[in-house]
Amino acid sequence: MLRVDNLILGAGIAGLGAAYVMHKSGKQALVVEKDATYGGLCGNIEKDGFRFDRFVHFTFTNNEEINTIFRESCVEVIKHIPNPYNIYHRKWVKHPAQNNLYPLSSKEKDAIISDFKARPIVDASYVPKNYEEWLRLQFGNYFAEHFPMVYTQKYWMKEAKELRTEWVGNRVYQPSLDEVIAGSQSPDTPVTYYAKEMRYPQKGGYKALLKSLADAANIEYGMCVAEICPIEKQVRFANKKEIQYEKLYSSLPLPVVINCIQNVPDVVRKAVNQLECTSGYHISIALKTKNIPPYLWWYIYDEDILAARVYSPSLKSQDNAPEGCSSLQMEVYCKENEFTRQELIDGTVGKLIESGIIKEENILFIHIGFEKYANVIFTEPIYRARKIVRDWLREQGIETIGRFGEWDYLWSDQSLLSGLKVK
Repeated sequence: MLRVDNLILGAGIAGLGAAYVMHKSGKQALVVEKDATYGGLCGNIEKDGFRFDRFVHFTFTNNEEINTIFRESCVEVIKHIPNPYNIYHRKWVKHPAQNNLYPLSSKEKDAIISDFKARPIVDASYVPKNYEEWLRLQFGNYFAEHFPMVYTQKYWMKEAKELRTEWVGNRVYQPSLDEVIAGSQSPDTPVTYYAKEMRYPQKGGYKALLKSLADAANIEYGMCVAEICPIEKQVRFANKKEIQYEKLYSSLPLPVVINCIQNVPDVVRKAVNQLECTSGYHISIALKTKNIPPYLWWYIYDEDILAARVYSPSLKSQDNAPEGCSSLQMEVYCKENEFTRQELIDGTVGKLIESGIIKEENILFIHIGFEKYANVIFTEPIYRARKIVRDWLREQGIETIGRFGEWDYLWSDQSLLSGLKVK
């Protein structure tokens, strides 16, 4: 049986971060990964000269340690000024919509502004009961009901009243009344996106930012965890291999880890069953034209279009598509097999064709990928439940890291930091 000092489950960005910090401190570490390459959700798919990331990725971190690692990995990055847009009732609306109402009808603008003015005044210490109440307090009823509450169901697979609010942070812009009025009168508004600059590798896709991490790591691929035995400090794999460890670090989703351990207390199993996340399909479109919307990414409020978000890999970097070509990727959040392949295509690519955004004759191919774990959902029990699970795993000598190890809404740089903090 192979014996290692430090065993790291998963070669995604958090697992590679843990391996990197151990390498720098002279510690022995082995990373095991079920896939044939590193990257996890930061990886990509390549086909016929096209490259598609697994969902949309940029870096906008100001953390110097992370930026140093990214510079070591990637020779050149492209700097983008964010220019996101929205589709609302088939109209292009600048993002964020709340202070860019100009394309809407006078009737809708009046309704939104009227409700915005009529918002109740609450004490600064008041904590909204749920995300729906937060939205109504921030934007008024009309905008909340027609924009973010609709989008919440598409992106989070929940009604807004089912979500907590701690995850919001600066992700949702909260404009003043003056900004709302100004944005209803003119399309010339300042960029109010939470990041002023987005960076992306010139070559190799987002995964290229992880190259120095992977180069420094000892990684064994094709290692799907079948059983974790904390008492014996052993991990058994689907390929019948076994590894004994001194310390175990896991970036795998908490439900996966718990399901690999026998004799888990009922209170822990109950807690892990309360942890919810979205699953999602990415529908990637290769096009033999460069005539696509000029926006890096866009959000879709229209309920008849399955996708919640669309982005262009070829606009992020032309290295992601052959000369003279372009690409789009649409994200659909739903349960696995909720839609047939044809229903997914009709509800995404078909809607872009119907709307005149792309032409069917320009499509070279469509690729559909599925991610079982996409985003953590912040329903009521999340904080208590994840603490129970993580504390118990820590008692078993298992340290959990990354988006699904911490079970948090972490951006990629935050997931990397999670790995870099291991001891």
